[in-house]
Amino acid sequence: MTYPVTPLYPSRRSPVMARNTVASSHPLATEAGLAALRQGGNAVDAALAAAITLTVVEPTGNGIGSDAFCILWDGQQLHGLNASGRAPAGWTPERFKGHSIMPRRGWESVTTPGAVSAWVELSQKFGKLPFAALFDAALDYAENGFHVTPVIAKQWQVGADELHVQPGFAEAFMPGGRAPRAGELFRQPDQARTLRLIAESEGEAFYRGELARKIADFAHAHGAALDEADMDAHTLDWCGTIEMDFGDAALHEIPPNGQGIAALMALGILRHTAIADHAPDSPEALHLEIEAMKLAFADIHAFVADGLHMEEVKASHLLDPDYLARRATLIDPASALDHPTGAPKDGGTVCLAAADASGMMVSYIQSNYSGFGSGVVVPGTGIALQNRGHGFVTTPGHPNEVGPRKRPFHTIIPGFITRNGAPEMAFSLMGGPIQAQGHLQMMLRTQLRGQDPQTAADAPRWRVVKGLEVLLENTMDEDTVSSLAALGHRIGREPHDATFGFGGAQLVQRIDGGYVAGSDPRKDGCAGGF
Repeated sequence: MTYPVTPLYPSRRSPVMARNTVASSHPLATEAGLAALRQGGNAVDAALAAAITLTVVEPTGNGIGSDAFCILWDGQQLHGLNASGRAPAGWTPERFKGHSIMPRRGWESVTTPGAVSAWVELSQKFGKLPFAALFDAALDYAENGFHVTPVIAKQWQVGADELHVQPGFAEAFMPGGRAPRAGELFRQPDQARTLRLIAESEGEAFYRGELARKIADFAHAHGAALDEADMDAHTLDWCGTIEMDFGDAALHEIPPNGQGIAALMALGILRHTAIADHAPDSPEALHLEIEAMKLAFADIHAFVADGLHMEEVKASHLLDPDYLARRATLIDPASALDHPTGAPKDGGTVCLAAADASGMMVSYIQSNYSGFGSGVVVPGTGIALQNRGHGFVTTPGHPNEVGPRKRPFHTIIPGFITRNGAPEMAFSLMGGPIQAQGHLQMMLRTQLRGQDPQTAADAPRWRVVKGLEVLLENTMDEDTVSSLAALGHRIGREPHDATFGFGGAQLVQRIDGGYVAGSDPRKDGCAGGF
């Protein structure tokens, strides 16, 4: 790993090196995590304190009604947690008959929220601090207010323009009839009361008590299917991880229903190319990365769903080394191609990373999906509900077809890297379809190119859209852009700070006696440590 004295790419950040560290997309959340560590908590406590705080200070990307996933190293072994919610029992395919795609906003996009269950489970299984202590900072900012930061203010306005018509949204998030501006103080006393109930009941009020009833009653009032039985039936899973080796490093992801498998597939394809022979920002290297990602995406949209419903093509088929080697032969080093789906079997989000001096490392991510999620906010609670139901498809027979008590395809994914079996880096990258692509880019930059986490976060990114369409950040070298276009890629450009488009990475990597952390300059956050 190298630490350039002069940054290689435009940035507002420097790498943070410390024995204990937290990286998140909001400075107040980072500080909340550090405060938990100073109080005698561990990296899990820090991650949860930061995550709970983020529901208050970054409502544009997550909330109490979010889903969550986590990968953590407990000091001895790696664990993977899937706390994503399921569809209501009333969501039969017939309910959405006539829909070419699933609704993106409103009650018909709302699945059971899982984030609160993740907070409780992680705290009980791995935390050191009392559960209620994890809510201190969030309660302070909800009751007494926080000053809205610039990037979040921009996203807030975008969300308000679209979602002001959704039930409960304007009352909760548009005081005075508008979105708050950067620098303005925003209070959410309803959310404070809800967080206090969750803290005092250790989540029971949310899934089986007062809050569950309020959610269900509001759903019923709008003809939605979600009810108290759906809330009560929610369960999470310790699912382990799936992985892909690349040299002596291995990238770990949560198994489907998430898109993390796409990053593993692309990495497995790249093992059969000359990727290591090209400079990190060269058009030759980027072309190979883009083509590998396109091949992976062609498959996951056809085959990936709730793991229980992947009956014909399973994760093991998609990760089969021989299959990925065959897919690699489809890459033409001299030309961009629109790759078809293969035959693997014959016949919007916030994220953070935390690590402590004991060796515990945590990659955690939670999200409402599209900014502010469904737009539905339960009155008097501050509970903004996700729109994960939009991740289903309505195609009959598709493994990801909408169905009762089924998990939808998920975009949010935590990432973790080991090296020779030892923990190397906890990281995530928010931002919908960029996430698996960003995981691949972070893996290659830190493990193949030797870049430190902050440099890897600063570097210009690419994002596959569809077919031959590729979006590039406007900070990417113009000669590289021209060369990619000459290879047949249909190039689009977006600003470095485009809302969610190129994601927001948070990374913590192990070094001798401590960690080095990086936080994405595209977001308002920072890394901190002591």
